[in-house]
Amino acid sequence: ISQFISLNWTSCNISFYSDVSQVRVLVPGAGLGRLAWEIAHLGYSCQGNEWSFFMLFSSNFVLNRCDKENALTLYPWIHQFSNNKMSSDQTRPVSFPDVNPQSLPADSDFSMVAGDFQEVYSDPEMWDCVATCFFIDTAHNVLDYIETIWNILKPGGVWINLGPLLYHYENMANEFSIELSYEEIKAVILKYGFVLEFERESVPSTYTENDRSMLKYLYDCIFFIIRKPAEQLINGDQTPKDGQTEDSLQKRSST
Repeated sequence: ISQFISLNWTSCNISFYSDVSQVRVLVPGAGLGRLAWEIAHLGYSCQGNEWSFFMLFSSNFVLNRCDKENALTLYPWIHQFSNNKMSSDQTRPVSFPDVNPQSLPADSDFSMVAGDFQEVYSDPEMWDCVATCFFIDTAHNVLDYIETIWNILKPGGVWINLGPLLYHYENMANEFSIELSYEEIKAVILKYGFVLEFERESVPSTYTENDRSMLKYLYDCIFFIIRKPAEQLINGDQTPKDGQTEDSLQKRSST
């Protein structure tokens, strides 16, 4: 999350208004809500969305019931018997939360919504920014996510993404799953009409890592910033979407 916030977040030009609190940011797959909270802490209007009951249960507890830093303690590695250098590593405690969730300004616009991303967010052109962190690989078909994000972004809106492609439904019995490479996903994004503004194809990142374990996983993540153009065109040759053919042809003939 700290990587996501620092990776060109403040330079991606989503501040369409002089008051950033008017910029509406959606974080699908928000998990425990930390990224959405951090974005709201920057002053943006932010809503997190989560489907998993376990995540919702935990995020509700942290966001609504915790009001002090490091007030609670977990022992997350108590059942990890392998790859411990020291016996004490297995039983060491971790305190949380490391920030006070109640420290947002009183006038902050921050919320969490439960439900399936594609079902909850169907109203078009509602969001200035969609921020996805370790999210797009949770789809049965990532193309559906791309279509949903295109539809809900306002013209000129921005999609910011960080994460790998560890497809959640791959090899899962009785579950439909399409696993595309990033090369294929990028091609679809561009053909759909998005404009690539920034891309970094190698961002090392961990996920729920035990920093003292003898075994660590490191994701080589993709980070990109793309924009839905104000003129909603596709296929790279000014082909209009949504019945805009006549208007587009008039604009092209006048030029």
